[in-house]
Amino acid sequence: MSRIQINKTSGTGYSKVIALDGYVSESLDPALKDLIFLRVSQLNGCNYCVDAHAVDLLGDGVPQRKVLAVAAWHHSEFFTPRERVALEFAEALTRLTSAGVPDELWARAGDTFGEKELGDLVLAVGLINLWNRIGVAALLQPEAPLEASPER
Repeated sequence: MSRIQINKTSGTGYSKVIALDGYVSESLDPALKDLIFLRVSQLNGCNYCVDAHAVDLLGDGVPQRKVLAVAAWHHSEFFTPRERVALEFAEALTRLTSAGVPDELWARAGDTFGEKELGDLVLAVGLINLWNRIGVAALLQPEAPLEASPER
């Protein structure tokens, strides 16, 4: 059986996911949202989403070196304290253990973002995990890669 196009096979449900995506995009800073989306997509191995959110970050004006450093953000000085908490929180929520999100991390995230924005972060991480699973299940691929610049 070939892979499905979920937007066609499950159009009503897909439209609800699109609506949540719109809410998340309006409620969070675009660069912060895309940092989270890129990191979670890296963890989940969604090639399509990694490409899309790296391109989005570049479009948000994030420097290329910072985009490239997302995979190793723990060891990079390119990220603000706020971004670091968001990335750590996104990783913890994506890599759930039986203990869930540690209380200490939840408290730091709450202090950093406040109750509403923390709720929006939970929705954003849940959303990108859903998008990643759709992308991986459907074997979505990014557009053809750009040619490397001969100048360096």
